[in-house]
Amino acid sequence: MKGILCFLVTLLLLTTVKVSFAQTTQIRGFADVLTRYDGDKVTFGFDEQDLFITSTISDRVSFLGESVFKYNAESATKFSVSIERLIVNYNLVGNHNLIMGKIHTPVNYWNDTYHHGRVFFPTIERPLLFAAEIIPIHSTGMGVQANYLGQVNFGYDFFIGNGIGSEEIKDNDKYKSVTAAIHIRPADRLKVGLSWYSDVISEGARIHDKLNLYKVNQNLFTASISRFGNKFEFLVESSAGFNKTDSTGTKTTMATYGYAGVKVSEKVIPYVRYDNLHYQDGELYYRKNNTQSYVVGIRYEINYLAVVKLEYQHQQSENLKDVNMVTAQFAIGF
Repeated sequence: MKGILCFLVTLLLLTTVKVSFAQTTQIRGFADVLTRYDGDKVTFGFDEQDLFITSTISDRVSFLGESVFKYNAESATKFSVSIERLIVNYNLVGNHNLIMGKIHTPVNYWNDTYHHGRVFFPTIERPLLFAAEIIPIHSTGMGVQANYLGQVNFGYDFFIGNGIGSEEIKDNDKYKSVTAAIHIRPADRLKVGLSWYSDVISEGARIHDKLNLYKVNQNLFTASISRFGNKFEFLVESSAGFNKTDSTGTKTTMATYGYAGVKVSEKVIPYVRYDNLHYQDGELYYRKNNTQSYVVGIRYEINYLAVVKLEYQHQQSENLKDVNMVTAQFAIGF
């Protein structure tokens, strides 16, 4: 009788007590297909397939993960998977957060805003300073950040990471990278930002697909201004990289691009972009190749998760022949 009574009480509790879970997880994806004519042949292909996960674990703890599947000629399967971001976020107070993991280094507007979902890119590809590896795209470590503080919507990022040349799970030397960035949003859709990145790249570190032969003290300063309004949109960013070695002293690299677009209708946006990379003679760390690029394109936004772009690009550099190509892209989110 006593056993039956205990069973009935347990059954009553199970049927009346509500179990609630704070966790809310969302999984999204992004992909794009394209075709390109470079003056010699027509090519069909795609860039990446991006898997984007966010999860609210509690009122203070959240998670963001981003994994990319892409073509890799060196892989046995010709494809590879990379963890592009893995961030655990802890809300300290108000809009101030502690972040830990692998992030996109907040050195400029593009790297901090446009990740791997090309449907959100204003142009088909990233500016040339990314392909030239002028800036450190990723950092693994911890830091603090905040947004929308005060009347000018002030924000900041301060992050300490393993540094350039490190592996995903450990540092390759005793030095740490430091990123400090501030920005304001003084008017609707207007953002002005400044950042400083500092690191020591050890001799023997594998950088830019080669072994780094010199110890490099690097300081990178970036300024940006952007506004994506209902009619006009523009984005201008300039980075000055100062690389110091014992043999050559300090050499300066300047990387600048400017983008502008105008919405001629709700869905159609013609645009232009200009890129300029200039390296000082004697630069040892970057691959020295002074380059200019001109892009003219048009973007058709079917909706916010389906965009078609058509571009013409002319690129001229000191070490390679001029490039003229036309590219069409269909980018989606799902």
